[in-house]
Amino acid sequence: MDAAEFRRRGREMVDFVADYLENIEQRPVYPDLEPGYLRSLIPTEAPLEPENYEDIIKDVERVIMPGVTHWHSPYFFAYFPAASSYPAMLADMLCGAIGCIGFSWAASPACTELETVMLDWLGKMLQLPEHFIAGTHGHGGGVIQGTASEATLMSLLAARCKAIRRVHASIPENSEADILSKLVAYTSEQVSTKKQFPITLMYCSNFTHISDLINAHSSVERAALIGGVMMRKVPTDNSYAVRGDMLKKIVEEDKAAGLIPFYFCATLGTTPSCAFDHITELGPLCNEENMWMHIDAAYAGSAFICPEFRPLLNGVEFADSFNFNPHKWLLVNFDCSAMWVKKRADIIGAFKMEPLYLKHENQESGRHWQIPLGRRFRSLKMWFVFRLYGLKGLQAHIRKQVDLAKEFESLVRADKRFEICAEVIMGLVCFRLKGSNELNQNLLKRITESREIHLVPCQLSGRFVLRFAICARSTESRHIQQAWRHITQLTFEFFFSPCASAIFCG
Repeated sequence: MDAAEFRRRGREMVDFVADYLENIEQRPVYPDLEPGYLRSLIPTEAPLEPENYEDIIKDVERVIMPGVTHWHSPYFFAYFPAASSYPAMLADMLCGAIGCIGFSWAASPACTELETVMLDWLGKMLQLPEHFIAGTHGHGGGVIQGTASEATLMSLLAARCKAIRRVHASIPENSEADILSKLVAYTSEQVSTKKQFPITLMYCSNFTHISDLINAHSSVERAALIGGVMMRKVPTDNSYAVRGDMLKKIVEEDKAAGLIPFYFCATLGTTPSCAFDHITELGPLCNEENMWMHIDAAYAGSAFICPEFRPLLNGVEFADSFNFNPHKWLLVNFDCSAMWVKKRADIIGAFKMEPLYLKHENQESGRHWQIPLGRRFRSLKMWFVFRLYGLKGLQAHIRKQVDLAKEFESLVRADKRFEICAEVIMGLVCFRLKGSNELNQNLLKRITESREIHLVPCQLSGRFVLRFAICARSTESRHIQQAWRHITQLTFEFFFSPCASAIFCG
């Protein structure tokens, strides 16, 4: 493919993408396939001779599209949003064309510097404390990670390094291995759980594994496994949030047992119910106990650009690090996870490696803030989106989706067969049929099999709960109304089915 053909095919691909997104709601939101469907549709080996571009595009519809879960369909209400916008797509195209590997300032000055400035722009949108902003007299700054999971891992490893050095300095006779064996990290019990519903009650559907039906996110536990430290779960209150007294109690117990509390991951917008830990209570405790407090606001963080939601971030001044995903709700395509640290020396000091071929006068580039060496030019996406939407446009997007969630909540509350299971603060509604877990499991099975809308469940207080998240940029009120009509129609059919009668009467 030469430049001339690239121009032609590029225009065709832009048209293909635009057509796909404009007509996406005509496609079934979830595929009707069995695992392994694809292997029989393509050859077992790569072609020896070049093939025609037209044949490849035909195979996109024949092979790929039937197996796509359409995250950007206005009828996709599962998980959390996967941000998408035309400005971000254009920037991603330019990023791929430039193709720099920004592992140092010298490797690509623009890649390094634009990222720092974009994280400052975003930090100011969020009204972060000055010490998180690189372009000030503070000692912190921001960096783009691939995911919130990476940000959590980086913060935990930096905290571990800092704790080991601190303890070893005060008690030199303690070896690093001895100290490491006593370190303990904490997070909310809402992050994930080992509890499961009885296997006899679970339906086996293609849409998810049984272990995925309960609570996520497991990234904090995974970070502890990689970091080789103990992880303890902190109980939550009736709103599924961690409070200061809950953490204080468990920390005191561990200190009495000779352990060394060193890290707490607070969550603003938990995955199951979008609950908010009380960081104004937790932050001072962490500072007092010399514990690194990391705040994970992967989904909800985008909303803090709106003044009405910013109070939920009060207490961030106590945090050592803070992270959220613009690639979830801020119209910046995956991957783009924004992370700030209070003291960049803490994270650079934990990961700085300097082979001769990477040495350069500017040594605070992003490679010291992340696991991989290479870095894509991801800040281009932020630059395009922030300039073409503006702060007011981004705020309007957040507010519209919150209003749509409130609209769905009002529909649920108006139907006495259903109940709301957690406070609706942002774009997530947790609801269920009044009745048994089995009843709700079977309702979700019918919803999934219909492939008209897509939802996933969670567990709250031992109850099987359906999550309805406003995800797609194109979702409108008519899609909410249609989704609710579909749910209630399936509910009506289910109530009068022999299966339902057996459940109710049994």
